[in-house]
Amino acid sequence: MYEDAGISAKDMEHRPAFQEMLADMKKGKINYIVAYKLDRVTRSVRDLEELIAVLEKHNTYLVCDRDDVNTSSANGRFFVRMLTVLSQLEIEIVSERTKFGLNGAIKSGHLPRYYSIRI
Repeated sequence: MYEDAGISAKDMEHRPAFQEMLADMKKGKINYIVAYKLDRVTRSVRDLEELIAVLEKHNTYLVCDRDDVNTSSANGRFFVRMLTVLSQLEIEIVSERTKFGLNGAIKSGHLPRYYSIRI
């Protein structure tokens, strides 16, 4: 079992257990990657495309129980791509709302406790 507890799935690069899992897959130790939900694997469309390519190269499949995802078929790969697009959209919307809220607070004179200034 591989677990990156407390680490966001927004990218695959900064997840040590995920990287260990990929290394084991490349060594032929893994045929299927089973996850609870797709957004626990990745929320990045770019990372998903990279992951699908690596999975295909090593004859490995992704199965996500809660989302009924299975990349062993063309329909499954299509469905997983659509779910990831929606997950990435969610991340981008939350980011936009956060920036909008911070800008509004600053304009009304309420400075956040922690902030950074770009110069």
